[in-house]
Amino acid sequence: MNDHESIHAIGQSQTEPRTRTRAQAKITVQSSEAKPYDQTASPALMEIRLSETFTGDIAGESTVRALQILRDDRSASMVSVQRFRGKLGGRQGTFVLQGSEIIENGKIKATWFIIPGSGTGDLSGLRGESGFEGSFGKGSDGTLDYWFE
Repeated sequence: MNDHESIHAIGQSQTEPRTRTRAQAKITVQSSEAKPYDQTASPALMEIRLSETFTGDIAGESTVRALQILRDDRSASMVSVQRFRGKLGGRQGTFVLQGSEIIENGKIKATWFIIPGSGTGDLSGLRGESGFEGSFGKGSDGTLDYWFE
């Protein structure tokens, strides 16, 4: 193998497609607490704390912290982080999700992704993205398209 062939072979191995799996879960809010931290003008800035359980292909629990921009019409935008503890596709461990959420008319729609390097235990090397939809503060149906590096 000459130098050109070896560089080409290395490039090919780095671009091999990773196998993606789609997991589905029902997300149930166990507790929630909202506290304003800046109401000097509209919209109000809020801190949200949630405790959630996941059932389905993603099974476990998660603690969530979110920062919310709450408008006068009760619509909102949020950013969140949460550490999931449990099983994903039969593998045990933890990982951190970062989310971006929009709330309108009591409904929430979100996208999220796994923070690279946050997987532990059998979930080490986990990567993924997707989101959820549901009723704000009550529960949602979530999906996660994931793979391992």
